[in-house]
Amino acid sequence: MIKRLTKHGNSLALILDRGVLDLLEIDADTPLSITTDGKALVVTPVRDPARRQAFLDAMRETTRRYRGAFRRLAE
Repeated sequence: MIKRLTKHGNSLALILDRGVLDLLEIDADTPLSITTDGKALVVTPVRDPARRQAFLDAMRETTRRYRGAFRRLAE
């Protein structure tokens, strides 16, 4: 997808299509983190820390429970 910046007052804006917003589960109220590596702009939704912790807890439990199966699959 190629986009162009749009003039918005004295600034420029990047308009995101509804499909992209839906895919990322973001809306006008979602806080966004904007970073760069000097060559690319990265826009990431800021997620609730409790949600991230719940994911990490589930990942640890899955790893603990299926450690042997994961090890065999890796061989």
